[in-house]
Amino acid sequence: MRVALYARVSTADRDQNVDTQLLPLREFAQAQGFDVVGEYVDKASAADFSRRTAWARLLDDASKRKVDLLLVWRIDRAFRSVLDASQTLERLRGWKVGIRSYQEPWIDTTSPFGEAMFGITAVWAQLERAILKERVRAGMERARREGRPLGRPSVADKESVQRLWPKVRARIERGELSRRAAARLLRVSEQTVRRMLAS
Repeated sequence: MRVALYARVSTADRDQNVDTQLLPLREFAQAQGFDVVGEYVDKASAADFSRRTAWARLLDDASKRKVDLLLVWRIDRAFRSVLDASQTLERLRGWKVGIRSYQEPWIDTTSPFGEAMFGITAVWAQLERAILKERVRAGMERARREGRPLGRPSVADKESVQRLWPKVRARIERGELSRRAAARLLRVSEQTVRRMLAS
C-alpha cells in the first residue's frame, strides 16, 4: 500500500517540532509494511490554506492516484472544520484514497466503522477548538479588567526589562524575590523569568 505521511505544526507555537509527529508516523508505516511514497509537512495554522502548500500537493497527488492512504498524526492536523473534513473525505473517497490517524487508531476510512468514527472525531475536534477559543477570550477579558497588558511587550518594555533584569536577578538569587513577584515587577510571564534565569 502506497502511503503519504502528513504533518502540520502551527506557526503560533515556535516550540513545536514536526519530528514529534513524523518519527512515530514513519515507525508505524514501517511496522505495517506500508510503502511510504512521500512526506508532506506544513508550518501554518489549519485555516491558512495559502501557506498549507504541502497539503495542497498531497491532495493533488491523491487525485492523481499516486497514493492509497494518507496517514496523519491527528485529524486536526489536516482539517480546520467538520465541513472541511467531510468535503475532503468525499473527494478522497472518489479517488479511492483512505485516511488513517496515528493518535486516533479508530479512524480508518477504509472501513465503514472507521469512516463513521472519522465524522464523530471531526465534530469533537471542532467543539474542542471552539471551547479553547472561548477560554482564551475569557482569559484576555479578565486580564483587560485587571489592567494587565495584552500581547507582546513593546520595544520600550523590552528595554525596561533588560535594564532592570540584573538587579531583579540578583534579588531572586539572594532569595529576596520570588519568580512570580519578579514576573509581576517586570510585567512578563513567570515562564519568561525562568527562561531568563536559565540563560
